[in-house]
Amino acid sequence: MIRLIVCFLLLSINICTASNSYSQNTLISLNIKDQTIKEVFSEIEKRSEYVFFYYENILDLNRKVSLSVKNQPLTDILNIIFEHTNNKFSIDDRQVFITQEKKQAVKQEKVTLKVEGTIRDASGDPLIGVTVQELGTNNITVTDADGKYSLYNIKSEASIIKFSYIGFNPQEVEIKKQRVIDVVMYEDTQGLEEIVVVGYGTQKRESVIGAITTVKPSDLQSNQSRSITNALAGQVTGVIAVQRSGEPGDDASDFWIRGISSFGSAGTSPLVLVDGIERSLNNISPEEIESFSLLKDATATAVYGVRGANGVILIQTKKGQLGKPRITIKADYGISRPTQLPSFVDGATYMEVMNEAHKLSGYSGQMYSDDAIRATREQSDPDLFPSVNWLDEVTRTNVPNGRVTLDINGGSERLRYSMVVSAFTEKGITVVDKNVDYDAANKLSRYNVRSNVDIDLTPSTNVSVSIGGYILNKNTPGKSPTTIIYEAFKNTPIVHPVIYSNGQIPANTSQTNPWAASTQTGYISTYNNSLQSVFSVTQDVGALYEPLKGLTAKAIFSFDAYSWNELQRTKVTTTYFASGRDDDGNLITSMTNEGSNFLGYAKSAGGNRAMYFEGQLSYNRLIAEKHRIDGLFLYNMRDYVNADAVNAIMSLPYRTQGIAGRFSYSFKDTYFVEGNFGYNGSENFNRGHRWGFFPSIAGGWMISNEPFMTGLNKIIPKLKLRASYGLVGNDQLSGRRFAYISSVNSITGYTFGISGSQTVNGLVEGDFGIEDLSWETVKKFNLGLEIGILDAINIQADIFHERREDIFMQRKTVPETAGFNVNPWANFGIVENRGFEVNIDANKRLSKDWHISARGSFTFARNKIIEYDESESLKNTTRSRTNQSMNQYFGLKAIGLFQEEDFKADGSLVNGIPNHTFGQVKPGDIRYEDTNLDGKVDAYDYQPIGKPSVPEIIYGFGVSTKYKNLDLSMFFQGAANFSNMIQGDLLIPGSGGGGLGNIYSNYADRWIPEDPYRQVFWPRLSVNVSSNNMLYSTWWLKDASYLRLKNLELGYTLPKQWQKSAHMRDARIFFRGTNLFTWSVFDMWDPEIGSSNGLKYPPMKVYSVGFQVSF
Repeated sequence: MIRLIVCFLLLSINICTASNSYSQNTLISLNIKDQTIKEVFSEIEKRSEYVFFYYENILDLNRKVSLSVKNQPLTDILNIIFEHTNNKFSIDDRQVFITQEKKQAVKQEKVTLKVEGTIRDASGDPLIGVTVQELGTNNITVTDADGKYSLYNIKSEASIIKFSYIGFNPQEVEIKKQRVIDVVMYEDTQGLEEIVVVGYGTQKRESVIGAITTVKPSDLQSNQSRSITNALAGQVTGVIAVQRSGEPGDDASDFWIRGISSFGSAGTSPLVLVDGIERSLNNISPEEIESFSLLKDATATAVYGVRGANGVILIQTKKGQLGKPRITIKADYGISRPTQLPSFVDGATYMEVMNEAHKLSGYSGQMYSDDAIRATREQSDPDLFPSVNWLDEVTRTNVPNGRVTLDINGGSERLRYSMVVSAFTEKGITVVDKNVDYDAANKLSRYNVRSNVDIDLTPSTNVSVSIGGYILNKNTPGKSPTTIIYEAFKNTPIVHPVIYSNGQIPANTSQTNPWAASTQTGYISTYNNSLQSVFSVTQDVGALYEPLKGLTAKAIFSFDAYSWNELQRTKVTTTYFASGRDDDGNLITSMTNEGSNFLGYAKSAGGNRAMYFEGQLSYNRLIAEKHRIDGLFLYNMRDYVNADAVNAIMSLPYRTQGIAGRFSYSFKDTYFVEGNFGYNGSENFNRGHRWGFFPSIAGGWMISNEPFMTGLNKIIPKLKLRASYGLVGNDQLSGRRFAYISSVNSITGYTFGISGSQTVNGLVEGDFGIEDLSWETVKKFNLGLEIGILDAINIQADIFHERREDIFMQRKTVPETAGFNVNPWANFGIVENRGFEVNIDANKRLSKDWHISARGSFTFARNKIIEYDESESLKNTTRSRTNQSMNQYFGLKAIGLFQEEDFKADGSLVNGIPNHTFGQVKPGDIRYEDTNLDGKVDAYDYQPIGKPSVPEIIYGFGVSTKYKNLDLSMFFQGAANFSNMIQGDLLIPGSGGGGLGNIYSNYADRWIPEDPYRQVFWPRLSVNVSSNNMLYSTWWLKDASYLRLKNLELGYTLPKQWQKSAHMRDARIFFRGTNLFTWSVFDMWDPEIGSSNGLKYPPMKVYSVGFQVSF
């Protein structure tokens, strides 16, 4: 990674150096005779990297010249060419600008105007690269390193000069009598609020009446992770997200928009559109993003029809901006370590606890002698009396990661370009053996590129081309990291050492050596690559035909291709087990598994490809300064081929098509109404059911624009009420295509004859076709309020209710007499989802040098099953899923632990205590409630317990401040209202019988006969599994709520004079921390991973340093 960073730096330094020295170091030889100026320019461009820019009306291109020079700088050559003319030139890097000197005023000639000045920011520092343009013309210039500019050939004193700069509010100034115009520009703190990306277009923020959340790209870049999904929780209002793993390449968060609203087979993930094309969110580089919008209600998503049921994420990648090329380099290097892994006891403690469990199980004697415990504690012979912390032996605590990005952006009025190239690398925490001759490290590297070019072919015709993609390489040991970590728990600390002193690798016959699994099993390498392209043409029809003013036509074509290749070079390890030492003290071992000295070979490959076409007409017109009309109509189609298909049916192309429309009207920017629809076809349904219509309606009222609010506008500049209702749909059935068609499967074993000895192969009905199977439909209602206070605080609050009907599911209550071989599918289930969300932003400039901002978000989403296909024996019982959350836990209610007084002398329970039917119980075992009061505790006493497994509440809050050149930001993210069921046969200390399983370090918090009434974590210890104690119950259901310091960043921007001397536009260094601290009542492992025993690859804590510099 360091070498990669150095390469990028050297490349950037070379670019910057070239920018300053190319013209001085480049010499040109010419020998021309009677050639036109245009031909001379062409010859120079052929012999060098120079490009000439000029207006034809200021230059006599047909004037012929003769010239013979050898090894001369371009300035000397141009001085000769333009001698005795009124033309002059300027050279900027490789760009040569030819202009015309202002002519002296003579009779009848009009004097052209010149305006000059200096552009500064609010702190008084000059701004470099500000675009200065005479409106309505191509007369443009930019400010130099001192913020100075000069604009020539201005038409008249009535002309208006526009000053624009990325990240600042643009300004327009009428010249009048001014000849020197100095401007102070202010940062655009509401930049993302002005124009909002919506479905198939954009809208002004004030006219948006759908539930849409926009996110600053910088907020997504603050998370040092491969996947953007890990930056969504708490940052994006309306998103419920959990990161279940931190393993490189498998670390993406599961996330849902406004929670989960379907228990059907179909996915619940939102639709992600990058530049309008359906793509994955995981492998886009955050530095590529220009805007990020989350569409949540029906008004925002109805135009997507069948694809919009789970919400929509819209991402626009960076576009070129008017101005000189701006080169930005950003690099950071970090160290990662697990947020929290479980901790276990040492070997001697393990043996002592097992002796206790042995006794409490009713056995006599000891499992381990005092001498063995002493030898293990003293480590007198580690080969025979080992004490191994397996988790420490297979994991590393500090591993490197890094990211480098090169961003080039610029353009002219006719052509604008942007290119972002980035590299990201990270290593995993599993250990490697440096003595093997292959690379078994767990690591990942990803390289992204995105190039966008916009060309104005004419003033009314624009062509856009976007090419992007990534290459991702992932390497893992022969055993997966998750398997390795689990094996570290499964092995006891005394089973054997990591490696014997004689060099042999130990393992018994029933278990895997975790260290060997990480280092001696070969490796698996996966190579992924994706090519993404978008080509679009936009035509302003109104510019061609005045009666159609406001009408725009656009066509989009996209082709994406993805492929993967996996190389498996794995092997089985030869292992041994020691039984003692011989008379000479040599270790006596026997082979437990005969492996191989050579790596095996296997490979696999797959991929997919997609094509998309869209044609749209949009209309936007402001009439009489009061009536704003916005309309949209489009047609789209998509063809998707999955090369990873497992059968012929799944390999057929997936095709969708549809039309969509939108009409919105506003009056005086105060009253708004909007209607949307999507009309989509799906191949998954029978004729007559294939097309679905999904409309929505919304209204808004900008109360702050009313005359009666005039007196309050300084206090409440914005007060807006909005509401929407509509339908969206879903057509996806996981693993089942063409569900309206019955399938036929082959079968072996039809038997004939009296004895059934004759078998014949034949056919059998598979999935039964459901002819009237149709869409899932979601009815969505949203009510929102937006408030602005004192031009400093913005609050957006929404309440929502969704009802999803006709959910796809396989029937569970079909009688056997119906004769189905496989239970049929049906539109059966109903789920309701409701909640509310609040987003708050506050910005305040405390002084010229000090600015502070704060933000917070809160999302609550709760679902409930209204209709579910379950047997009659479950309905109206505590075991029914109806009226419960989809992610609800079911189990027994623990009411404490049994004590001695609960038992008779013969070991049976005293009268009045329900019989526990899950094995024999003893003092210290978990006691459960007899829910149905039938005198016994059994499976019929299960009931809903605790909170769901997915958070119902996600929240985040943060603060950022900048004082002069120093900036500090921190962001906290939390989750609440969810539980985690810790479970597993080896969870309770001793349950592995001494042959399997480790013991957690909190073992002391256990029930013991000497203090039986103490509140404890662990019930009675036992050798082998206690069936009664391992049931799903409130005893093991733990509150998984947490609060995490998600990001902390401290930065310093170099002084302007330093930047100027180094020919830089901007330069900043920073320190960043990710997942630094976590607070939770559950402290055995990271609560977010949702593991039953903590033996999963946890999210990573990252410390990094970096810099960002622009030229």
